[in-house]
Amino acid sequence: MRKLLAYIRPYAGKMSVVFIIKFIGTIMDLFLPWILAFIIDSVIPRKDVTLILWYGSAMVVCSFVAWTCNVIPNRKASWIATRITRSLRHDLFSRVLALSAAQADVYGSPSLISRVSSDTYNVHEMVAKMQRLGVRAPILLIGGMAITLSLEPVLTLILIALMPLIGIVVYAISRRGIPLYTVVQKKVDALVRAVRSDITGIRVIKALSKMEYEKERFSVVNKDVTDAERHAAHVMAVTNPLMNLFLNLGLTLVVLFGAWRVNDGLTEPGRIIAFLSYFTIILTAMLSITRMFVILSKGIASARRIEEIMDMEGERKQEKSRTMNTDGGITKGMDDAQMDNGEVYSEKTLVEGSAEKAHVVFNDVSFFYPRTTAGVRNVSFALKKGQTLGIIGATGSGKSTVVKLLLRLYDVNSGSVRINGVDVRDIPDDVLYEQFGVVFQNDFILADTIRENISFGRDLDDQAILCAAEIAQATPIIAGHPEGLDYRLAIMGANISGGQKQRILIARALAAQPAILVMDDAMSALDYRTDALVRGGIARSLAETTTIIVAQRISSIMHADHILVMEDGQVIGSGTHGHLVATCEVYRDISSSQIGGQDEKRA
Repeated sequence: MRKLLAYIRPYAGKMSVVFIIKFIGTIMDLFLPWILAFIIDSVIPRKDVTLILWYGSAMVVCSFVAWTCNVIPNRKASWIATRITRSLRHDLFSRVLALSAAQADVYGSPSLISRVSSDTYNVHEMVAKMQRLGVRAPILLIGGMAITLSLEPVLTLILIALMPLIGIVVYAISRRGIPLYTVVQKKVDALVRAVRSDITGIRVIKALSKMEYEKERFSVVNKDVTDAERHAAHVMAVTNPLMNLFLNLGLTLVVLFGAWRVNDGLTEPGRIIAFLSYFTIILTAMLSITRMFVILSKGIASARRIEEIMDMEGERKQEKSRTMNTDGGITKGMDDAQMDNGEVYSEKTLVEGSAEKAHVVFNDVSFFYPRTTAGVRNVSFALKKGQTLGIIGATGSGKSTVVKLLLRLYDVNSGSVRINGVDVRDIPDDVLYEQFGVVFQNDFILADTIRENISFGRDLDDQAILCAAEIAQATPIIAGHPEGLDYRLAIMGANISGGQKQRILIARALAAQPAILVMDDAMSALDYRTDALVRGGIARSLAETTTIIVAQRISSIMHADHILVMEDGQVIGSGTHGHLVATCEVYRDISSSQIGGQDEKRA
């Protein structure tokens, strides 16, 4: 709750106004039974119609003020809750985006989606309802008991005797309810995971006629959520019946003792009627308080899940004093004298033949994913500016892991990854990512125009977008629609083919003229001719760009300056196409199966 309070604090002034107005309205509600009792016991016996009308008018005024002082703060409370939740959701989303890949893997996408959506909704409900009921219900309860104590001290003792029982019930049930709602939210995470998986793979499910199988699988997950919700609801549902039991028992005792006191002349009928009205008000207040505890249980459980993400310490650390020099190198934090002398940070790489001139260097890099042995071991290579590296190997051999380490989605366990001689762990994220244009295996298309999908929020002009589209062979896609760049694509590119989608994604990566281009199986859906045209366009138009291509097809990488062959996370062959055909059996087998007898003459 500590984080949530930080978001509530800026609205403390406005919430105080809400509480004051709510307080006034609640006091007006409490006046009504008292005025009624006075009319019955003191005004009616006088048989003065004018006085009756005056007090009746006072009840109307109190009712109107009470109504007004409830509607206005309720609307203001909703406004405040919406603003608080919007800020919280925004910061939570920003924090989720800032998580390292390793941190995101711990929770998984469905859990993070659930926290940003349903958990923030629960917090919104808690903040809104606490402003509405959190003031009104306690005042009605305490004020009602105070007035009944002044009206009928003896009968009020019945209410006071019930309070400890009610308090014990509320405490015991709410204490158990909060952990139960935490379990519910975890089950919701699993439900989101199942729905997300099925919606993403809906075409495959239909193509393989697996709808019934997926329905059964979803039913299991759905049942888990239902069971968890039912369990929590059963526990929390005990509150209202017990409250009704205690309060109805008290009401019965009040009626019996009240009748006895009226009969003995110890009190007046108007006081008993007012007492019963106050008893009803107190009953309603107690039921509202029980509702508050249910809402609080959900809200606190969700707030803790949100804080769990917000409080995560960043794994990514850089030295604070770093700047870009004029030629694109990265300067290390140094003292003023060094800066005045124009010294630029540059460490010699430890890979032979790549000292200082290397643009991208992997130096004996090893990395393993958490709780698994999968990863890469002892990977080393060096690329000069403008060179192309091809990476090939079987599925799960570690090709994409090399890319993730270069992008610093994960930090290496040993060794180093360097750009312009600087370890990527020492480069600020915003500086690092400006170097890259990236196309991943499972990249996404926005539900937006072609222009926005290529520009991707970078405010690129149409000339840069069309130039990138031409290199990526995406111009025919644009020309094929009357709207041109304004043609709207469906989410995940559902209204274009796989090859068209990849060309749009390649254009996105090229549009900002990146210093390093990373293509992770980015041309698998392209035909061989388009593949060759894209590679040729990149070679001509981005001659100074260092390119890394991860592929399954020999034709996509055979012209690369350097090729890595990977197997089980290790580099088992490196060199040019011709060299690998001659020296690496795995590469030779791949080459033979894909391009037959055409060997290094194709290189």
